[in-house]
Amino acid sequence: MSQSINVTVWNEHRHEKVNEVVASVYPQGMHTAIAEGLDTTGKITIATLDDEEHGLSEEVLNNTDVLIWWGHMAHDEVQDEIVERVQQRVLKGMGLIVLHSGHFSKIFKKLMGTSCDLKWREADEKERIWVVNPAHPIADGIGEYIELPQEEMYGEHFDIPQPDELVMVSWFEGGEVFRSGCCFTRGSGKIFYFRPGHETYPTYYNPQVRKVISNAVKWAAPVDREYPKYGNAQPLEIIKEKH
Repeated sequence: MSQSINVTVWNEHRHEKVNEVVASVYPQGMHTAIAEGLDTTGKITIATLDDEEHGLSEEVLNNTDVLIWWGHMAHDEVQDEIVERVQQRVLKGMGLIVLHSGHFSKIFKKLMGTSCDLKWREADEKERIWVVNPAHPIADGIGEYIELPQEEMYGEHFDIPQPDELVMVSWFEGGEVFRSGCCFTRGSGKIFYFRPGHETYPTYYNPQVRKVISNAVKWAAPVDREYPKYGNAQPLEIIKEKH
């Protein structure tokens, strides 16, 4: 029996409102395409930047097993209080999937502790996403590579900490490479950064991209155990008096 996972899909949802090209690709918003592609059981909640509390109230987050994050043009508008709230939930076990330009989000930079900067270029070039860790659960059902005919280029150096596990590496038509599928652990929470998904391309309709995101949700879901106890602790055994 598959695990029931409650997922919240967070999308800035600004490009779709102001850019006709993006609106034509994602008429219902990128969040809808991402949510429709999830092969998971459990409740799926949609949250956007302009919702009250950005759609990420204490109640919503407390009922979220995995949070998916897409943002780009309005990172600075995300309230620091909400970023802190999300961080605390990740440290306590909530999974976090950060997509594409979410690398520059406040929450990803806060959890990574680095600038998370990179090279980029928009030139409609081919991207080939190579699986470099074929035994990893996130690569389940994925071939040797995923080929996207048009994408935005992200190139190294990607200023992130060394990933705990590297699952995928991208090659671009212009010659650059990029660590495009990176796993991290922070506290009790698991984080996966997945590179593709520029707003003007139909990337989130690609079956293999959807498969990766679904696999990542299952991988990042919290394990069933009590949160660790910290602070002063009583001994488990009798401590013999020392002379």
